Amino acid sequence: MYATQAMTHMIPLAKELDQNKVTPGVLGFIVFAVMAGGVWLLMKSMNRHMNMVNFEEAPEPEKARDDLEKAEAGAPAKSPQSQRPAGD
Repeated sequence: MYATQAMTHMIPLAKELDQNKVTPGVLGFIVFAVMAGGVWLLMKSMNRHMNMVNFEEAPEPEKARDDLEKAEAGAPAKSPQSQRPAGD
């Protein structure tokens, strides 16, 4: 009963508003603030996880040893692209 009375009192207030003006209101602000907070938390988490990643790749022991031996012998080391089959 109280909810219906409150709504009947709010209807005249709604009629006083300009019918051609639409605003997001408080609910729109709350939704935007929650989404902005979620994006901020995701960026913070991504930054923390990216800082844990080691981007320096360690060379394979056999390949490094072979490249070192070839470099000492004067032959150029093979790059990964030169090891591709001719069909690619």
